[in-house]
Amino acid sequence: MLQKFEIRGVHSVVDDNLRKYVTKKIGRLDRYLSQHNRQSVHTEVYLKESKAKDKKQCTCEVTMYLPHETINLKESTLNMYAAIDIVETKLKLQIKKYKERHNNSRLRRRLLARWRNKVDNSNSLQV
Repeated sequence: MLQKFEIRGVHSVVDDNLRKYVTKKIGRLDRYLSQHNRQSVHTEVYLKESKAKDKKQCTCEVTMYLPHETINLKESTLNMYAAIDIVETKLKLQIKKYKERHNNSRLRRRLLARWRNKVDNSNSLQV
């Protein structure tokens, strides 16, 4: 569960069912983050409702502050729960991209060194 997690309603009241749903969907996205990043993540969720003449627009906006980067997503649909689902899917993809970009370079170097040693040892055995 995300430690710093805020849910705010703009022009609407966030009831307990909606708050539980957002916590269930977006609050548990910390499992996609590395353990080092989990402690410093801050997430803000804004739930907005706008009523035009003929249609109702529900918007879910999520801002996730990660070390070295900020992810900001926004989705509008007719249903608030659908907007939350879409934002959750997009946020998963953005977190995966973040992990690829900010991967630990030491781990990469260590794996490459192991691979090179394995290749060198197999070459020396063949000769």
